[in-house]
Amino acid sequence: MAEQKTNVMRMLDQKKIPYTAHSYPHGDEAVDGLTVAAITGQDAAHVFKTLVAQGASKKIYVFVVPVTAELELRKAAKAVGEKSVTMVRVSELLALTGYVRGGCSPIGMKKQYPTFFHNSIEGLGTVLVSAGKIGWQVELAPAELLKLTRGRTADIAVEV
Repeated sequence: MAEQKTNVMRMLDQKKIPYTAHSYPHGDEAVDGLTVAAITGQDAAHVFKTLVAQGASKKIYVFVVPVTAELELRKAAKAVGEKSVTMVRVSELLALTGYVRGGCSPIGMKKQYPTFFHNSIEGLGTVLVSAGKIGWQVELAPAELLKLTRGRTADIAVEV
């Protein structure tokens, strides 16, 4: 079977950013990140989930945190200079990002939203994020991911 290319993979190819694609078996529903890490044999501290939130100003923000952690909304709001942030509804995700829940990637969204990564990304050799489709992850260097998404790092999560 030929490897499926997602838009995320095509974008990485186009920008000549090296990555490794990982696929995992799944049903129609999103699989939580800890399960994805276990299925793909990856260290969960290197697997990141992409969350989309809206600030009090109505601006949209993207937060990328390890699957072993939860987004801390107060810290996230402080990082982006908002009074508060709330998660966007799953029903709004596709229209805002072009992605569905469980397949949301910080790479290649419909619009370039301000993107913040948990600062633990800085000490890692490679990280995995969604490849834009349930069942696919891409592994790449954090520096490349930050550059591509124009991302910044901040203390935005709490371990669970």
